[in-house]
Amino acid sequence: MAVSRKTVMTIKSYQNQAETLVKSYLLADPFMPYTSILGGIFLCKMVYDLTQLISTFYIKSYASLTKIQRIEWNSRGISSIHAIFITVLSLYLVFWSDLFSDQQLAGLVTFRSSPLSVFGLGVSVGYFCADLGMLLWLYPSLGGMEYVLHHSLSGIAVAYSMFSGEGQLYTYMILISEITTPEINMRWYLDTAGMKRSSAYLINGIVIFFSWLGARILLFGYMFYHVYLHYDQVIQMHPFGYLLVFAVPAVLAIMNLMWFGKIIKGLMKQLAKMQ
Repeated sequence: MAVSRKTVMTIKSYQNQAETLVKSYLLADPFMPYTSILGGIFLCKMVYDLTQLISTFYIKSYASLTKIQRIEWNSRGISSIHAIFITVLSLYLVFWSDLFSDQQLAGLVTFRSSPLSVFGLGVSVGYFCADLGMLLWLYPSLGGMEYVLHHSLSGIAVAYSMFSGEGQLYTYMILISEITTPEINMRWYLDTAGMKRSSAYLINGIVIFFSWLGARILLFGYMFYHVYLHYDQVIQMHPFGYLLVFAVPAVLAIMNLMWFGKIIKGLMKQLAKMQ
């Protein structure tokens, strides 16, 4: 059936109004932090539902899980998708884009930001809010106090960096460590599915060891070295931002070292059983 010219013009008018709304409000700089946070929360809900739907039809062991196990299964799907998204974005902004390059003359590196960097941080704030809410609502079923501390510190640091525009380079350096999250979640999935003695479980443990060493030990060392080299710029930050640059990575680094010790012990124990 032919569509009248008037109908086409009406549709185009609504389309133009929608584009204006998105550009002028939803994606405008003043509103970007809030829309990206809400978008992050919405995406968490969508991924949770999709994980539940896909697992129900394609994962045989999913139906036999307890209610809490199914909730954790779905929530780990959220954290894996967020980790992939923020790791790719962080690697791009830190190592490939010119935003934080020393060759750039556009102001101090500690005060640089862009609409893309703000959007990415907003999505992460939305994720941390959603995941922290689930942790507290079902505490301690989904994780103990160390997870609450990790998410709280990370959420506060990311939110401050997003709203203030300070220290976004170091925030994204730390967020690269999220690359270890899918491997950790896969280990839980394998364990829950009764595959603890499989070769896949051993390979997963080895991958966790190297990714953790690179992203949560060596990378943190590189971040502190970068802060040392650019201390004359770091010291010009707001006192609260200055504190976050040192305190949050230091606390997370200590936690990472503690967890790394457990990873080494677990891997050695598993290797001993395989012999």
